[in-house]
Amino acid sequence: MGWRCPNCGHQTRWVLAHRRWRCSRCHLTGRQPQRKTSISGLRGARRSIRKLVRYFVLGVPAYRLRFEVPLAPSTVLRVYRRIREAIYADSLQEGTLLGGLVEADETMFGGRRAGKRGWGAAGKVIVFGLYQRDGQVLTFPVSGRSRAEILPLLLGHTHPGSLYYTDDWHAYTSLSVRGNHVVISKVKGQPKGRDHINGIEGFWSYTKHWLYQYRGVPRTTFHLYRKEIEFRFNHRDENLVPFIMKLLSRCTR
Repeated sequence: MGWRCPNCGHQTRWVLAHRRWRCSRCHLTGRQPQRKTSISGLRGARRSIRKLVRYFVLGVPAYRLRFEVPLAPSTVLRVYRRIREAIYADSLQEGTLLGGLVEADETMFGGRRAGKRGWGAAGKVIVFGLYQRDGQVLTFPVSGRSRAEILPLLLGHTHPGSLYYTDDWHAYTSLSVRGNHVVISKVKGQPKGRDHINGIEGFWSYTKHWLYQYRGVPRTTFHLYRKEIEFRFNHRDENLVPFIMKLLSRCTR
């Protein structure tokens, strides 16, 4: 799929000095992800790494560990950042395809602010999601809800012949050519009949619940938190401590 802006999903960027880039649409600036993202370069962190990974898996924010680990708060933040970078780098190499019963939906992330509400609100991050029932979920940043934005992501990450469950948004109207398509109609927010997209909507609730405890996430690192929560959900039946330790050891500096 190539490079995509983690904020708006645009595919064109300007290359800056010192391995940095800037999105040509939203002007978000970031740094090229490094293949080596372990925490071995952080002083004093090696003895406490497993303990910090346990706290990370339990969902304890870095600001709550001031009296729990003998490390500076800035070091704990850097360790958490390296863990999220390792998860993000691993997710880019998977190339997962979903199949069977697949639910698709979009949502917005961002705090409350004055002005227009709903899909016309300014300053929000739009995320498109795919959920294979009783399976995995995939999320992608998009700049809008148009067919040109959503359909390539849906078709590129699902097997042909899948049964798609979506709402009645017009971007999904051509899915019947790709496979079976079930349109969910709602009355006052409740689906009509027995068909539903409760799986992907439940994941959005799960994501926002995790993000709430951080009391705000910077837009420049939102893609790391998004992939972290996707990783937690996809490995919800596994012990994440050895899994994350393996990711970190694989990405040694």
